[in-house]
Amino acid sequence: MRIVVALGGNALLERGEKPDASTQLERAKAAARALAPLAEEHELVITHGNGPQVGVLALESANDPALSEPYPFDTLGAQTQGMIGYWLLQSLQNALPGRQVAAMVNQTLVMAHDPAFADPTKFVGETYSEAEARSKAEERGWTVKQDTKGWRRVVASPTPQRIVETRIVRLLLSSGAVVVCAGGGGIPVIRDEKGKLKGVEAVVDKDLTAGRLAEALEADALFILTDVPNVIEGFGTDEERPITRATPGMLRAMDLPAGSMGPKVEAVCRFVELTGDLAGIGRLQDVAAMIEGEAGTIVTPGGNYGGPDDLNPRHELTVDI
Repeated sequence: MRIVVALGGNALLERGEKPDASTQLERAKAAARALAPLAEEHELVITHGNGPQVGVLALESANDPALSEPYPFDTLGAQTQGMIGYWLLQSLQNALPGRQVAAMVNQTLVMAHDPAFADPTKFVGETYSEAEARSKAEERGWTVKQDTKGWRRVVASPTPQRIVETRIVRLLLSSGAVVVCAGGGGIPVIRDEKGKLKGVEAVVDKDLTAGRLAEALEADALFILTDVPNVIEGFGTDEERPITRATPGMLRAMDLPAGSMGPKVEAVCRFVELTGDLAGIGRLQDVAAMIEGEAGTIVTPGGNYGGPDDLNPRHELTVDI
């Protein structure tokens, strides 16, 4: 099968941990060990989050006295793609001796007129008091909003339309390579009035980008991996229960948080609706069991799944040793 996997930010940094490089490298090694069995049997594309990492770089850039202005978010996104891509590249090479692995810097095309640019909602960076936040907004041209614990900067989160380098990803897959790409949702770019690409100050949702990529690559399966074993119905109530099988319609009928599980559900539902193939949400350590139908929330058109024999893969794995 051709499988697209989206690693959550917790795959490299657990909640509350300091964002030290050594910690994240160890997490990358663990992720590579979990994904290696998939790569040995299937074509594999890996995307990843970058929330904690881009927050660190944004703060460093904003406080660097050598800069006349902080680096823009498209540039920070590229920096995190290179950094995290390197950690995953090396870890996968060590976990898959003899297998070719490629880590790419990718651009994600968004629409210049996307309504998200007029109403930024994606929280980034550190928390401030209201007075500090408004002062920084005036000084640096930021938009700030109140978060659960204070005030933070917000940037636009436009809808991803396509990954600019999709053809190159497909070419690498056809050569037998494992591909790491579209990290952090991809570097957000638009087309200007002359049709030229231009970076924009935004953050693209990584799960929605993973879904777009899976569609464009004609993947057989999309797995979004996070720190919870299933989508939970009635989360936080006395009646909560894990969902193990679902149709897109069932998941869309649920009231899910827009900032966390919502985009994940939207990504898997859209993929299944458009392709008729398999998608799932679950934990990184359970990904092999998810393919077998033994873990996670598995989403199919009819809500039924008994394992790989139920699928009709379109791709044959070729490996260049």
